[in-house]
Amino acid sequence: MLLLNINYVPGKEIDALGLVKGTVVQSKNIGKDFMAGMKTIVGGELAGYTEMLVEARQIATKRMVDEAMAMGADAVINVKYGSSALMQGAAEIVAYGTAVKYK
Repeated sequence: MLLLNINYVPGKEIDALGLVKGTVVQSKNIGKDFMAGMKTIVGGELAGYTEMLVEARQIATKRMVDEAMAMGADAVINVKYGSSALMQGAAEIVAYGTAVKYK
């Protein structure tokens, strides 16, 4: 499935099928959350949270693609990601875009 963050597919005529999205709420275990808290004292990347967000984006993207495939889409254009913190150590990631079919 072609994913683009532009609102067209270069060289293709397309028909819009509709909005598709994928969402996930992900959290880290208490041990990694504690270690991240300790890391804030000295500064630097919170690798556990980075890994959590990468994994969450992958899951959200897959769910968006699965929804597009169920609609018979060839691509998803104008792909965007959003995130929000729901509670300490947990984040929601949403991936969304427009499913399109080539003419």
